[in-house]
Amino acid sequence: MTGISIDQLAAACGLPVDTIETLERGDGTAEAHTMLKVQHALEAAGIIFIASGNHDEGGPGVRLKERTSIDEGIRPENLSAANDG
Repeated sequence: MTGISIDQLAAACGLPVDTIETLERGDGTAEAHTMLKVQHALEAAGIIFIASGNHDEGGPGVRLKERTSIDEGIRPENLSAANDG
């Protein structure tokens, strides 16, 4: 959704890569402070978390913040193995 890698997310959270991989797999349970670190890093990367009681934004879940810059990334027709990351 944001285009960041597990390594980048782990660095942004200040957590080990293994912890992020465990969270992704859904193995075990995470402590609240760990989940908050991940949430804050994802929010900084442009993710909005929508609470279950907030139906103004289309219901619960996650959304991308509206981009404010004119950088629209790479258009699909210009993707290649070299720039598809």
